[in-house]
Amino acid sequence: MEWKLRDFLDRLYQNEMLKTIDVSVSTDFEISYFLKKFDGKNSILFNNIKSYKDFRILGNLFTKREILYMALNVFDDREAFSILNHSLDNPKEVELTKSYSLKSIGDDIFRLPVLKYYEKDAGKYMTSSIVIGRDIEEGYLNASIHRMLVLDEKHLAIRLVPRHLYFMYNKSKRYGKDLEIAIVIGASPYFYIASASSPPYGVYELYVANTLSGGMIKGIKLDSSDIIVPEDTEILIRGRILRDKMVDEGPFVDITGTYDIVRKQPVVEIDEILIRENPIYYAILPAGREHRTLMGFPREARIWSEVSKVVPEVKAVRLTNGGCGWLSAIVSIKKVSEGDGKNAIMAAFTGHPSLKMVTVVDTDINVDDPDDVEWALSTRMQPDEDILIISHVRGSSLDPSADQEKLITSKLGIDATRPLYKRKEDFEKAKIPYSEE
Repeated sequence: MEWKLRDFLDRLYQNEMLKTIDVSVSTDFEISYFLKKFDGKNSILFNNIKSYKDFRILGNLFTKREILYMALNVFDDREAFSILNHSLDNPKEVELTKSYSLKSIGDDIFRLPVLKYYEKDAGKYMTSSIVIGRDIEEGYLNASIHRMLVLDEKHLAIRLVPRHLYFMYNKSKRYGKDLEIAIVIGASPYFYIASASSPPYGVYELYVANTLSGGMIKGIKLDSSDIIVPEDTEILIRGRILRDKMVDEGPFVDITGTYDIVRKQPVVEIDEILIRENPIYYAILPAGREHRTLMGFPREARIWSEVSKVVPEVKAVRLTNGGCGWLSAIVSIKKVSEGDGKNAIMAAFTGHPSLKMVTVVDTDINVDDPDDVEWALSTRMQPDEDILIISHVRGSSLDPSADQEKLITSKLGIDATRPLYKRKEDFEKAKIPYSEE
């Protein structure tokens, strides 16, 4: 099980899932162009970066679901969801070590090959930053992925949504203190999966990653802050979220592929940047398959868990690419009684509160085939009986059609399972009993 990033890249290369690009490329738009070109096809390692000869840049790491399965050492959704949910419930503390191969390069963020992705972006953005904070009262550690806009050589604007790091930041403000943080770029694939998962407050994502890895991850405790970071990281930044400074953050492309609104957001001040020899800078293409996979997969696992509580069997859950990996889900269930479909709809909304649309289908429908799903909608759903609309409920700030400030939206659930009071044979797909084998 390859728990270190470089070992995992070697495995991808051996399996022809990693493409290397050796021509000289710029951090302004050129790298994002290639990431978009190979989105959904290959992981990419850029070996020749203009003005940054000592760096390589990695992108599209989780651009294919097969790579996610490979990282987790599983073969299907059931195994993937099961191992993630088990790890969230059973985090394992990491073994601490004092040795790590990082060297300081000062505090100038311009020494890192930060990318500019899209034409109207406010500037250069760090998109794979795992930000680690510590609760000033309880000592809890939290890791989450945040986009950060480069303001100058020592300052970044950080997008904070009202979750755990935001809570830690506001608690530090009440004490009149900046929030000390560590920023990790280019770590174990397990740490990225765990950091996107949002476990309950007080559960440290690095410990979830350690369970995912089978206990292989080692940590370093930073003396100045008592923050524990993974020993195997390409880039480590020490800094503080300033308690008394806010700036405009954005515009920037989010998971929907549209520009998120400009908001006042906190400022990070950099204290020190440390790098590995010949470091790999990891960049996540906004609105790319990888972005949607990292955000969506942990929510699929939650939907799976919640729906499994109300129906006998869940075969598959997919937050669709057309639904931005966030807003629309297809759930395949084994229906045994009328009402299972609508119960599954309500459970899916419980599992992922940002979900806007959910379609429930039978187990013979392929959730990864939009034509198959539409076929189920066309042949197994009656609009006046099988559509559920919920008005004026909490939604996602990422949906441009919703009230993005108040987070108010409406939701749509569709039961596209076959009615049990009709003959099963009337809904079966015709088959040709012949094979060339």
